[in-house]
Amino acid sequence: MPLLEETTLPGKHPPILPVVIIGNGPSGICLSYLLSGYKPYLDPGTVHPNPILYRKLQEAKHLPITEQDLEYLSEGLEGRSGNPVAVLFDTLLHPNADFGYEFPPVLQWSRDKQQHIPHLVLGRATPGGAWHAMEGSMLTISLGIWMELPGVNYLTNGKRRSATNDRATPEEISSYYSNYVKLMGLQKNFVDNTYVTSVQKLSRGHKGEVLENGQGEGGGEGRGEDGKEPYEGNEIKSSNSVGGGALWEVRGYQRVQGDTHVPFCLFSENVVLATGASDSPIRLGVEWEELPFVFHSISDLGLALSQRKLGPNSDPILIVGAGLSAADAVLCACNSNIPVLHVFRKHVDDSDLIFKQLPKRLYPEYHKVYHMMRSQTHATTNSAANGALSTSLASSVCAKMCSKPHSSDKATDGSPSLFPNYTSFPEHCVVSFQPDMKCILQGNNSLKAFKISMVLVLIGTYPNLFFLKGQGQYLGLDPTKPISCKQNPIDIHPFTFECIKEPGLFAMGPLVGDNFVRFLKGGALGIASCLLKRLNKESKRIPNSGGRSII
Repeated sequence: MPLLEETTLPGKHPPILPVVIIGNGPSGICLSYLLSGYKPYLDPGTVHPNPILYRKLQEAKHLPITEQDLEYLSEGLEGRSGNPVAVLFDTLLHPNADFGYEFPPVLQWSRDKQQHIPHLVLGRATPGGAWHAMEGSMLTISLGIWMELPGVNYLTNGKRRSATNDRATPEEISSYYSNYVKLMGLQKNFVDNTYVTSVQKLSRGHKGEVLENGQGEGGGEGRGEDGKEPYEGNEIKSSNSVGGGALWEVRGYQRVQGDTHVPFCLFSENVVLATGASDSPIRLGVEWEELPFVFHSISDLGLALSQRKLGPNSDPILIVGAGLSAADAVLCACNSNIPVLHVFRKHVDDSDLIFKQLPKRLYPEYHKVYHMMRSQTHATTNSAANGALSTSLASSVCAKMCSKPHSSDKATDGSPSLFPNYTSFPEHCVVSFQPDMKCILQGNNSLKAFKISMVLVLIGTYPNLFFLKGQGQYLGLDPTKPISCKQNPIDIHPFTFECIKEPGLFAMGPLVGDNFVRFLKGGALGIASCLLKRLNKESKRIPNSGGRSII
């Protein structure tokens, strides 16, 4: 399709923005809130249960938390995030939550419009990010109150659910996030249906200066990769400067009126990566994984069920993975009476299994899956000769070994089977798939082959940072490996969330290891604090607290 003339995004925005946020999920929404002049203060009517932290908070109670020393406040705190600011913000919003208490927040929020930092939040859909694409009937892992953002309580039908039944559906959460943006007056900061295709770092445009992704020639101003003049270094200035000595060029397109793509180009002093981590599913990397019956998203199972392509008499579906997405797929299939083969590498008693971290009282459905994983294991029959067989033998043994899994009305521990047509294969892996709808599994030093109707590989996702050079791999703790939320998050300063290897570039949320909304809000606090301190330093002024209005 023909591309329209390149332009800036619709609306009146300065030529150079102080901040561009890529991603409009809860990370981007929370940061937009804090950059819009909303500030957290210690609520004088509350007492934090941690006496040491409370004493520290009292020392500078006249200052917002964003202007205090976050390293000092975070010192000594412990929690379920590896980022100290995330633990700090969580304990201020949900004191002693990990001990089962539901204490009120110790913060009150005020707005100082003079401290607003202009910014744009770019998202592929409406505010809420990936929550709009999730299965609407499932329940969130986190409690509903842990999903809420500052300033607006998460409500269900006008009332909070009880502490023991406070989980929400993705549909409820996505609606909450969309409404949050409207309630807090943040709409002007959000641009929906935008797709970022390139983020490049430029140097300030002094004559003859070489740019990182282009170069100036003959004493002219610096030029971008395509030879265009991105800006006149001494003529265009951004208001509320919070940047250093470089600019970022953000290119992409906005989808409007169906299939029409309007390209845009923005320049920003700072860029925040808030893209989440659900873009690119991790693949097994085995033979024939590209076959049309092999899928990598649970939504494909829902589609197959809705189209009546699967039924109780179908060949089993193969589910690969031992995380919560795989457990959701197991529940979905079993509730529709679809036979299931469940393959995972770990031992059923492995301490790293996510089920070990979930209280049975709050997550009975996941513990039901875990019980089946332990008790309804495959009865070793039709095994091949002792010794591991090579992958090259897979095709030759497939026809000989192909069989239905052994099923019984009783589990291996003698208890009644929850779903008789479910069979687990702990400490197994997939060797290959076959065009004739067969899969080859390896475990217990033997190969097993089964006829299947569908495969769901649900072993995690990688963030898709294709718009950065080298897909952002150089930003990771280990620059030789792809960015991974668990194994290789982006390397950041622990109290500002600024990338160690790239000043002016920030990351938050799953990209830095905070997969739960409860903790990703700490990234917003760290980034906002950093930028506001730079703004105050640049303007050399102290905010006028007399103009604050408590909300």
